[in-house]
Amino acid sequence: MRLGINLGYWGLGMDADNIAVAQEADRLGYSVCWAAEAYGSDAATVLSFVAARTERIDVGSAIFQIPARTPAMTAMTAATLDTLSGGRFRLGLGVSGPQVSEGWYGVKFDKPLARTREYVEIIRKAMSRERLVHEGEHWTLPLPGGPGKPIKLTVHPVREQIPLYIAAIGPKNLEQTGEIADGWLGIFFSPEHAALSLDPLKAGRARAGQSLEGFDLCPTVNISVGEDTKAGADALRSYAALYIGGMGSREKNFYNQLTRRMGYEQAADEIQEKYLARDYAGAAAAVPHDLIDATSLLGDTARIADRMQAYADAGVTTLTLAPAGFTLEERVLALRTGVEALERAGLA
Repeated sequence: MRLGINLGYWGLGMDADNIAVAQEADRLGYSVCWAAEAYGSDAATVLSFVAARTERIDVGSAIFQIPARTPAMTAMTAATLDTLSGGRFRLGLGVSGPQVSEGWYGVKFDKPLARTREYVEIIRKAMSRERLVHEGEHWTLPLPGGPGKPIKLTVHPVREQIPLYIAAIGPKNLEQTGEIADGWLGIFFSPEHAALSLDPLKAGRARAGQSLEGFDLCPTVNISVGEDTKAGADALRSYAALYIGGMGSREKNFYNQLTRRMGYEQAADEIQEKYLARDYAGAAAAVPHDLIDATSLLGDTARIADRMQAYADAGVTTLTLAPAGFTLEERVLALRTGVEALERAGLA
């Protein structure tokens, strides 16, 4: 099992530290450094900066939002980042959510599965450097009846195929991810509830005539290092409450729905009710300790090593760490503990 690091969003006052974290992860032999985007910093610019300041570690988008870019633009960005980084780019995609898609980008959040499938088809075709022709429900290239003509990408990526990942939570999206992607970006993944994600992924792989062999299972897992696991979990409560309670509307919150499928229906209701009422402290307090413990790495090196073994046994191939602390020292400690725990578990 390999390790990754997720820098999260840029522009939160930790930019210099983020570079130091990426460089330390590079020095420690981490496999990939991911950057995110929502409606602040864009991931592409951040990743080009990180790639310029590192030597070996891959850089990946977790995620590029599908409503933010046309598929041809995403192919151009991916090819450019792969070229600039010397073949170290990984393309992670996701549909975002209704509030961001419609409120920020002005793109209707409808038929996300069909839109994702078509988006991936166009990207793969563009990056194959064949002339781009596509006729679908969401995109037609070239536009009919005008001056447009089939064009092919002029940039040649370092690799013939850039690894393509999709962030997926719901069963249907997971199944499609298994069918059309090279890897999966997960969140709130618990080894004890692995079947919720892996069964649909396996079904999708089978539909494509493949197995999970060679398919990168890559969840992002929060890590909080220390002897006191309760204090470590408490440091992650606000993060969990934000996603379970506030990411999306009352009617459509993918993270809340996942929490329910894991058996925490009552807690999911309470967290959402409090969060939407702006009782953020109450929402954080309502997150069950067991849920945080099941989906995070808490404790000292020995305990984290045991949990890493559980993730590996569940089939995870790249475990991406998201340190709980905000200081550079806390984040570097998490990086180093991750390596020590991986070695202790015999997974390095």
